[in-house]
Amino acid sequence: MTNTANIFLPTGSIPAVPAAKTGPPTPFPWVGLITLSAAVFLSVTSEMLPTGLLPEMSRSLDVTESQIGLLVSWFAFTVVLTSAPVAIWTRRFPRHGLIIVVLIIFAVSNILTAVAPTYEFVVAARVLGGVAHGLFWSVVGAYAGHLVPKVQIGRAVSITVAGGTLAFVFGVPLGTAGGHLLGWRLSFVVLAALMLVGAVLVWKFLPPVARYSTGAPASAAKSLTKSPRDATVPAVVLICIITGITMIGHYSFYTYIAPFLLDGLGVDLGLVAPLLFAYGVAGAVGLVFVGTIFGPRPSLGLILGLAVAALSVTLLAMFTATLPVALIAFVLWGMAFGMLPPLMQTRMLHAASPQIRDTASAFYTTAFNAGIGGGALLGAVLIDSVGLELVPIVYVGLLVVALALVIVTDRLAHRRGRA
Repeated sequence: MTNTANIFLPTGSIPAVPAAKTGPPTPFPWVGLITLSAAVFLSVTSEMLPTGLLPEMSRSLDVTESQIGLLVSWFAFTVVLTSAPVAIWTRRFPRHGLIIVVLIIFAVSNILTAVAPTYEFVVAARVLGGVAHGLFWSVVGAYAGHLVPKVQIGRAVSITVAGGTLAFVFGVPLGTAGGHLLGWRLSFVVLAALMLVGAVLVWKFLPPVARYSTGAPASAAKSLTKSPRDATVPAVVLICIITGITMIGHYSFYTYIAPFLLDGLGVDLGLVAPLLFAYGVAGAVGLVFVGTIFGPRPSLGLILGLAVAALSVTLLAMFTATLPVALIAFVLWGMAFGMLPPLMQTRMLHAASPQIRDTASAFYTTAFNAGIGGGALLGAVLIDSVGLELVPIVYVGLLVVALALVIVTDRLAHRRGRA
């Protein structure tokens, strides 16, 4: 029987930035990782901003709120369709330069969104942003792992993913508040300007890395899908499946969180941005838990995160008429979900061998964004067919499926390890 005890945590060092065998240890790359985190902040804010401005964009463009929610699907499905091909096409380009180019394309996409005269024009602008986003995450997903040795991957990923958490803490709420006060178009203009600032910061402060952690020039797609000798492929596939299911459930609900807060809980429009801020702060607390407690124990953290998320969303759906309970559940949900992306990415980076790490990141990005796009689409279908109140119930069901997969695969890995 094949020993698969390390199905999620294969042994072997991961060569990152080449270093001498002797001499003082390389300092932890704080500045570079914080710069990378800032780029992630801008990217996630750009992706998620329509969720906070959904009512305003709906009225301005004369379309339904579910159609605005589908902007997230257009963006995410573009990532799904283009991330792997674009990653292969750009595999010989310097990773550092690609991040700068991507941020500039993001700026163009947001400017086009801001000046869009019609809904269809906004869709086209979002598709352009989606192409950039797919390339961005295929590079960024592995970039942190290239900067540090394997033992520090969890810490480095937590710092990088913190940018996404801060996007929910500050980016989306501030963009939402600005859109309420000054119009949704100005929010996208400001975001475009920040993208250009981010490109300058990346150029100046982010250390360059080798194109591949092993320097192998092999085709990215072949390295993951056509290399039977790499024993880590099944683990990467399982992580991608769990990630996709979790994201479908989450974004079927979170994409339409503004209408849920307004209509489901009955809060005032002016409270939407502060509540999104509270949700983001709670997510930051969850990220701290990852960095301090669960980074070395991603399986345990992932099980707890999925379980708490399912419980809190269940309470949120059951107590819509009891605002204090619903708001506590809402914040608890934010904390639990804040743990999930960094834990799933940490598991993926630990699972993938050095030869397929860049490619595994691209496929992980595909699964993640397939979940985002599929979730937004599923939410739109549910809202138009059965109503918003059933969306969180579907979300809980998908969380339970993801939780079961994590538990079963972990138990199988442990049993085979003892065999």
